[in-house]
Amino acid sequence: MGIADAELDEHGYVYATIPATTDKQVPVICYCAHVDTAPDCSGTGVKPILHKAWDGSDIVLPDDKSIVVSTKDHPYLQQRIGDDIITASGTTLLGADDKAGVAIIMDLAKYMVEHTEIKHGKIRILFTPDEEIGRGVNKVDMNKLGAQFGYTLDGGERGHLEGESFSADGATIEFHGVSAHPGYAKGKMVSAIKVAAAFVDKLPKNEWCPETTEGMQGFVHPVSIEGQIEKATVHFIVRDFVTAKLAEHEEKLKQIALETVQEFPGAAMNFIVKEQYRNMKEMLDKYPFVMSNAEEAYKRSGLTAEMLSIRGGTDGSRLSFMGMPCPNIFTGEMAIHSKQEYVSVQDMEKAVEVLVNLAQVWEQNS
Repeated sequence: MGIADAELDEHGYVYATIPATTDKQVPVICYCAHVDTAPDCSGTGVKPILHKAWDGSDIVLPDDKSIVVSTKDHPYLQQRIGDDIITASGTTLLGADDKAGVAIIMDLAKYMVEHTEIKHGKIRILFTPDEEIGRGVNKVDMNKLGAQFGYTLDGGERGHLEGESFSADGATIEFHGVSAHPGYAKGKMVSAIKVAAAFVDKLPKNEWCPETTEGMQGFVHPVSIEGQIEKATVHFIVRDFVTAKLAEHEEKLKQIALETVQEFPGAAMNFIVKEQYRNMKEMLDKYPFVMSNAEEAYKRSGLTAEMLSIRGGTDGSRLSFMGMPCPNIFTGEMAIHSKQEYVSVQDMEKAVEVLVNLAQVWEQNS
């Protein structure tokens, strides 16, 4: 494409520069996407299928005809009738999360290199690995990146603009029991497996969990459990939009664990909390022009920005606290982490238009 400094480093990060075309002093902005796909559904051997000028009928995926992408299950598809829709073939996810973001940024780079008459400041490109397991920016070199402000391309519906995310911790509870030969275990054995099972059973079933929360509600969610007689471990993710509430959730979780241990004389527990990421809004509120510039770019692209809060996190959540405030722009990726995943080509094209306009807004406002 003519970009001279593109590089892949030892950790799997791609860095590249679209050179400035203006003499103005413009803050360096970064466009970022992640190349990994979700481990929730196989991403091996993806066979993308392009459904040109889709007519609105059910899309039966050929490699597993039980997988059907329809407007009944995916209401947003109603708005995309007539678009070119990309799906997988039925045995894997598509990977639009977040390769749609990668494609958008690559198309943006090509367009900008070919249209040097467009006035913009220096643009840095960053592609990251491991976003889906919460390690997307662990090894990013912020000095090498050299951007003051950024935008991730990892959102959903056309027009969505996300400037708020969960704050997130990981909590691990280790239950310790007492091992004994099962033939001679009476009065001796304390099964850590049973302690852990009793603990999980005590968790609220009608509140405080992903299955029953929405909007601005937080939750506590067990994501894995493993163990033997002497030790069983339960791993949790703890989520809330208000960072201070994480400690409240964790204290409640700890108390449930302590109550459970008391029911099993001889059992013990360890409670471990690790910070994962924080609500990007805490940083973006200090730099309101990052969002207002994006809103103006949406407007110039014929869109009204719909401000949303992410019930999750993105690379931008952590990048915002690493010195680069970084909201999230739509890509069109939908039904993510599933075999029914799809994306509209026209949504991706509109996102490219937004990025072109956004670069110009930054230049004009500098």
